[in-house]
Amino acid sequence: MMNQILFAGVIGLFLTLVGTPLLIKLLARKGYGQYIRDDGPREHASKRGTPTMGGIAFILATVAAYFLSKVISGEPPRYSGVLVLGLMVGMGLVGFLDDYIKIVKRRSLGLRAKAKMAGQLIVGIAFAVLSLQFADSRGNTPASTKLSFITDFGWTIGPVLFVVWALFMILAMSNGVNLTDGLDGLATGASVLVFGAYTFIGVWQFQESCANAGTLTNPGACYEVRDPLDLAVVSSALMGACLGFLWWNTSPAKIFMGDTGSLALGGVLAGLAICSRTELLLAILGGLFVLITMSVVIQVGSFRLTGKRVFRMAPLQHHFELKGWSEVLVVVRFWIIQGICVIVGLGLFYAGWAADK
Repeated sequence: MMNQILFAGVIGLFLTLVGTPLLIKLLARKGYGQYIRDDGPREHASKRGTPTMGGIAFILATVAAYFLSKVISGEPPRYSGVLVLGLMVGMGLVGFLDDYIKIVKRRSLGLRAKAKMAGQLIVGIAFAVLSLQFADSRGNTPASTKLSFITDFGWTIGPVLFVVWALFMILAMSNGVNLTDGLDGLATGASVLVFGAYTFIGVWQFQESCANAGTLTNPGACYEVRDPLDLAVVSSALMGACLGFLWWNTSPAKIFMGDTGSLALGGVLAGLAICSRTELLLAILGGLFVLITMSVVIQVGSFRLTGKRVFRMAPLQHHFELKGWSEVLVVVRFWIIQGICVIVGLGLFYAGWAADK
């Protein structure tokens, strides 16, 4: 059963390593290049025209890797994995429409704000409602109406508030990844680290599942998660696919993920957190995305309240560029910060399990 995790990661990696350059050629031939802001760091002007919408590569690779790993291992798809993949594809489609209108139709703002929000709401609500269906023999649905940190804790918020909470998580993470995707490889590399963490969490939850309580040394520390192994397969496929995409997306980038990729990654991160019962832990595991989002909130809030800016430019990565850091230096140091966030998050996850022993 566990070999499907390895299959998914390897297939995802292979497909994006081979498929991304084909996508680059296709997008370049069509002339679908990136628009660059004039008020950003001057070094970014050279990126104008670089093919974008590269998220197509790792979205398709992830879906293919998941289902191929199921075929090879002879294991059926599970509801949790399919729902999380559906959320990724749906959010990616909203991002694709935004990119397409922005680049192909030459309308610089892309989708109208209301249309973009409506698309995200439709996808998010569909995921949230469906994730409360499909109970297994133990009564577990892919998601839970209880809030969670490293497992569910006491408060049941009910289905309506759960949908609102799920929407907030999906929109917040999508926005966070979108804001982080401003430097070559930054969002992709940070996402690889978080997907690695969720692969570990899925495997651990599967080994310590309450469904196996009779064979566990400590049944009191088990996890009530519907399909933990399937979530690990999805995470592994994403990790491999993003790693292969990073080969082409790292500095100097041959392709950008665009909103197609950033909305998809943000959505799938939220979906993994919801279905693995680690909702609040995601704020630590994805700490870099939270930090960069907060830099924008602080910058906008400060300017509206006092007329002064805290940073030279927001999001945060551009502040350090304008201070004289090279793009590669910013990216690597931010990856280190993200790595620390993942280590702290996994440490808290393990400590929660150990404390219940």
